Amino acid sequence: MIPVPGFEGRRVAVFGLGRSGITAARALKAGGAEPILWDDGVSGRMQAEAEGFMVQDLAVADWSDFAALVLSPGAPLTHPRPHWTVDKSQEAGVEIIGDLELFARALAALPAEARPRVIGITGTNGKSTTTALVGWVLKQAGLTVHVGGNIGIGVLALPEPTAEAVYVIECSSYQLDLTTTFAPDVAILTNISPDHLERHGGIEGYVAAKCRLFQAQGSEAVALVGVDESWGQGIVRDIPRAISISTHPSPPAGEGGSRRLTDEGSHQPSRLPDRTPDTHVPSDPSSVSLREPPSPARGEGIVGWPGGLVLSDGRTIDLTPARSLPGRHNAQNAAFAFGAARAVGVSHDAAVDGLMTFPGLAHRMETVGQIDQVRFVNDSKATNADAARQALSSYDRVFWIAGGRAKAGGIDDLAELFDRVMHAFLIGEAAGPFAARLGETPHTVSGDMQTAVAQAFAVASATGRDEVVLLSPAAASFDQYPDFEVRGEAFRAAVLNLGATPVGHG
Repeated sequence: MIPVPGFEGRRVAVFGLGRSGITAARALKAGGAEPILWDDGVSGRMQAEAEGFMVQDLAVADWSDFAALVLSPGAPLTHPRPHWTVDKSQEAGVEIIGDLELFARALAALPAEARPRVIGITGTNGKSTTTALVGWVLKQAGLTVHVGGNIGIGVLALPEPTAEAVYVIECSSYQLDLTTTFAPDVAILTNISPDHLERHGGIEGYVAAKCRLFQAQGSEAVALVGVDESWGQGIVRDIPRAISISTHPSPPAGEGGSRRLTDEGSHQPSRLPDRTPDTHVPSDPSSVSLREPPSPARGEGIVGWPGGLVLSDGRTIDLTPARSLPGRHNAQNAAFAFGAARAVGVSHDAAVDGLMTFPGLAHRMETVGQIDQVRFVNDSKATNADAARQALSSYDRVFWIAGGRAKAGGIDDLAELFDRVMHAFLIGEAAGPFAARLGETPHTVSGDMQTAVAQAFAVASATGRDEVVLLSPAAASFDQYPDFEVRGEAFRAAVLNLGATPVGHG
């Protein structure tokens, strides 16, 4: 646990007693504060009371006596309307913060020489894989690494800071909305596509929340920004220190990126010289072999493409031996991880070695089993169309299990990939709408996971070819499951019940 100082002897309201809330209460108490806890659910309040915390209905509390409100990231700050605790805080002039802000303040209270380094990671898609991959690469290089935040362990439940440690923190837009001083040494924004818009009042609010990752960084901090979409391109232009991460050979003109990662792992101001007109920049990087990789265009950055990475100095890294990093999206994740590792001093060779040995992330392009020529891939974490695109793009032909609680736009944006779908098997609330959108693409409304897996295997195995049955739902899980992890485990169980040989991550 990381004790949070700064509130000694003062009352701090804590609303929402899930993982982040109860952990924040423990960290505040360890730092000398008097946390006052409340949750709308009885079970959360009972747990708090069992741990000896003061539980009080914040609806009738005296808010003038509170030093701060620590708000659960699950409670709305602004949209669709502020949570009632937000209204009471604002009326009383009480600051509203979250667990990520408490973490930042705990580190800031340490002497400069005792502070660990921090890598913060956010984005619509890919942030969990990137977080896990960065943590893995750093650990393999021999660093003391603590991974948590929106993935795995809550940020304040991580081990107490030591000077040699590196914290790798996944940050959600909800968490970032509640920060003011979080200043990671390396900040990563993987990408932006419309998501959680109802919580941020639209795409502009969502982007603003993501950009809070950069707001408190100093001039020597590193920013790695994905520039494959227009939002990232705009963000990287606004951050002079930013390093572009792209999956295209020619980043858009005018991108920022005035730094390069040197062999010593430090950040030296530099720009690539202008490329000569005859430099080969292929129009379609997916069609290029490793013998003819895409050339980085003018400006600094790393290009991740199917097969490898191209660094700003023109060197290439062959990713084909990294079996857990297939597809362009994983090449982008690898580019972020490589850049982050180099930024905290990991050598080029050690960073590459870490990428090659990454075992993969559960529920994200995870091979869970094999029956004869049919491989089963669990991509349950693909809770929107953009994430499912990454998985579908990784295979030439696939037997696709999709559905759940659809998000805005459903699978409309995936139409160009339907020719890769040999047959779709649809589950959950979205089964009907997805079936209508698939049109002439072969599909079956299966209804539930077990039926979908059995039907997909029967059709895939009948081809006599090497085939992939892919769960990549392109929808939330909440219609049938409490979260995507439970959905992924249901897929795994259904696969193993067919007699599949289990396979580890990757």
